[in-house]
Order: sequence, then structure tokens, then C-alpha cells
Amino acid sequence: MSRTKVVPIPVMGRHNINAYLLLGRRPVIVDAGTPGSGRRIAEQVASHGVDPADVSLIVVTHGHIDHFGSAAELHRLTGAPVAGHVADLGPFRTGRAREPYLPTGRMGRLMARNKNLHLRVEPFEPGVLVTGETDLDDFGVAARIMPTPGHTAGSVSVLTGEGDLVAGDLIANSFFGLIPGRPANPPFHDDPLLNLASLRRMLDLNPTRLHVGHGTPLEPDRVRRWASREHRRLSRLGAAGRIRARTDGAGAL
Repeated sequence: MSRTKVVPIPVMGRHNINAYLLLGRRPVIVDAGTPGSGRRIAEQVASHGVDPADVSLIVVTHGHIDHFGSAAELHRLTGAPVAGHVADLGPFRTGRAREPYLPTGRMGRLMARNKNLHLRVEPFEPGVLVTGETDLDDFGVAARIMPTPGHTAGSVSVLTGEGDLVAGDLIANSFFGLIPGRPANPPFHDDPLLNLASLRRMLDLNPTRLHVGHGTPLEPDRVRRWASREHRRLSRLGAAGRIRARTDGAGAL
């Protein structure tokens, strides 16, 4: 089976918001960026020698508009179906993230005031509905979609045969990607404890590197150390009754 190469596609800044191009027998795009970035993503795909019309699939990692904002546009530009998890169908079908956002810290509290996070973007209907672990061999890459709920109910990651984990917002770099290589929570999590459990489950699979939605790739051992500290921190907050988690579930519309 051919090797799958992971190529970052910057959507905003150098590393602030990333999509990814998976190169195997056929190309796959992971994440669709902010609204209005579909053409930029397609042009960057072409700059890597790939005809956007050859893209076999667009995987959306979760229902926040900086990850699915241009999914409908990118679908039109490539003709590729979009894959998304059933638990985030609500945001995909309405074009709105579930609110209120639940900040993980000061950065999230500041960002939650940004009106751009509360926009309605063009909705889409996934052509490939993810309900569990999903092999992508039929789409031309040696990789699997792995459900990793917690950031949102329908969050997923993509694990290649070589061990590269395209992790969406399962983990991020500090300050929304501004401090490279330093693991941190993204600004929001719907369920911090569930997200940490998903992260540790992925780490148990011994990935070689974590490619994130916000920032540069992360080394697994450094993420493991961070996860241990985060477990202790969340345990203290949980004992004090200070962990906020979304309780409205997911469910399709």
C-alpha cells in the first residue's frame, strides 16, 4: 500500500488555522477552513501538483466554523464528497456552531466575544456520514477516520498508516498556534474530560506526530507529559465542581 504524506495547508497566518492535504493513491483534504477560504485551499492544493478535481474526499474534523466554514464551497470546487460525523450534523446543516462556546481559559473567553465566531456560514450535507472508525482506503489513502469526541460531540481525527495523526482541535499549540510546538487546549471544548480521554486514547496508538488545526506539529511525548498535567488540573477542577461541559448532546437535526 502506498505511503500517505501529510501536507499542511495554511488557511490563516502561517500556522493559526490549518487544513491538510493527504497524498496517497488519491488526494484527500482534511478540514475546510473559515468561510471564504475554499478557493485559497484549492489553489494551495494545486501548488502541490494536485488537480483539485482529483480530490476524492473532504474530511471535516468538527462543527466549528473555522473548520467547516468553506466545506460547501470546497465541495463545489473539487466535486469531492464531504465526510462529517453524525453527532455534528446540527452545525453542518444549520451553518452555525453550537452555542454558547465553552472557553477553556482566558484566550477562549476573549475569543468568544468575536462576532465572526457567531456568524451563520453556508451549510452542507455530508455525503459520507461518519458513525465510527472509518477506513479511507477506498478514497485512496492509507488512513482511518477516528472518532475523538470532546471538543465537540462529533469531533474526529485522521490516523495514517505511518502513524501521523491529523488531530483537528483535539490538541493545539499555545495561544491559538502562536507558540509553536507547545501543547495546549484550543480556546473551547464542549467536554474537557471527554476530550482528554479521546486524546489519551489516540496517544495509546503511538502516533509518530500530531498535526493540529492551530499551530505546528506536536511531538507525542511532549503531548503525553502535557496530558498528564492536564489530567491533574481537571481532577482538581472536577473535585471543586468547576468543570463546564455541554449537556445538550449532539444528535442530528
